[in-house]
Amino acid sequence: MDASRRQSGIQQLLAAEQEAQQIVNAARAAKSARLRQAKEEAEREIAEYRAQMEAEFQRKVAESSGDSGANVKRLEQETSEKIAQLDQQAASISPEVIQMLLRHVTTVRN
Repeated sequence: MDASRRQSGIQQLLAAEQEAQQIVNAARAAKSARLRQAKEEAEREIAEYRAQMEAEFQRKVAESSGDSGANVKRLEQETSEKIAQLDQQAASISPEVIQMLLRHVTTVRN
């Protein structure tokens, strides 16, 4: 009887060890699956964030490019207006300057 009890106890221990090993293996597999899922989710979030940042960057580049063209046109217009204003001022005082130059050139001092 003693030998059969031992044999039965050993069988129970082996069965319990196998069951524990199965539980550990299942836990490892579940942990591995959770880690893989978390990695996939993180990669997806990174890709979404990167796409969002890229879209925002492209929008800002487009806005600044449009502003740059508008600024160039505005500056060209302001420059042409200033040149026209200076031409007008030069034309209005040109006869006076010519008379002053002629007077100084033709006047002889002793």
